[in-house]
Amino acid sequence: MRLMVVGGAGYIGSHTVRQLCAAGHEVVVFDNLLSGHAQALPPEVKFVQADLLDAASVKAALEVHKPDAVIHFAALIEVGESMRAPGRYYRNNVVGSLNLLQGIVETRKVPLVFSSTAAVYGTTDAVPIPEDAPLHPESVYGETKLMTENMIHAFHVAHGLPYTILRYFNVSGAAPGGEIGEAHPNKTHLIELACLTALGQREKMMIFGDDYPTPDGTCIRDYIHVQDLADAHVLAVDAMAGGGQGAATYNVGLGHGFSVRQVLDAVDAVITEDGFSPLTREIAPRRPGDPPRLVAGARRIVDELGFRPQFTDLKEIVRTAWDWHRKHPHGFEQ
Repeated sequence: MRLMVVGGAGYIGSHTVRQLCAAGHEVVVFDNLLSGHAQALPPEVKFVQADLLDAASVKAALEVHKPDAVIHFAALIEVGESMRAPGRYYRNNVVGSLNLLQGIVETRKVPLVFSSTAAVYGTTDAVPIPEDAPLHPESVYGETKLMTENMIHAFHVAHGLPYTILRYFNVSGAAPGGEIGEAHPNKTHLIELACLTALGQREKMMIFGDDYPTPDGTCIRDYIHVQDLADAHVLAVDAMAGGGQGAATYNVGLGHGFSVRQVLDAVDAVITEDGFSPLTREIAPRRPGDPPRLVAGARRIVDELGFRPQFTDLKEIVRTAWDWHRKHPHGFEQ
């Protein structure tokens, strides 16, 4: 198949592009490189540097490259920033997605796979969280993702647009071998921060709250390896190409979680094997809005698409991230 991957030069997008190419698909990447990196792309991939806010460029790319399906990753993703600059997030994430949807129905009307997030659920007591849980996003970022999901469904009803939405939890790790990995401008993810702390770029690791109702008092999260997540996108594309369900939504996760302490212990185990000192830790007050547990109810994607995560061992997940950061301590700018 010929696929257009929007935001394909970013962290998750670039790993998905590699998996799509390995599966024999022809790929064109559409990315503005605001947070993505052209260096992360395989040499055989066609690249269009353009922005979803430029509707004419979106439509032109669809007309020129004639994809059989589109995968949409492009979004601003920082929760805190979204609360400080909501206009930027609504414009980029919602208007950009609207331009893409309009371009698809006006040119190709091909299936769309949308990269969504567990942030659409907000705080919930459900453990694990099923796909039919109430949707109450508590950040502008989560709201923009839910608005995009709603737009996609409206285009499905009005225009017959086939779609699959993937809601995933804490994305982690890097491609084995350390060739590509996480290189966001703003560092907020726990494993990435821990690796950079081990490399001396930060003084210590903060643990925000150690009095949660969990076995060790720290928050529990579901960590899905980025390559497993990429494989989930490949499965979604293949299912729709085979005449599968016209509208589907799946959580993507391991279905169980690891605590903050467990993650930091795994990082210590990996880095000390390479002669680095254990992380310095400091307990800080809880952050507002941090629920004790966020774990994916991921049975549906297993049953319907045959999803089988390969990276289920926490230390192995951390090892792939550490290999990337140790080789590229300043990301792709090195």
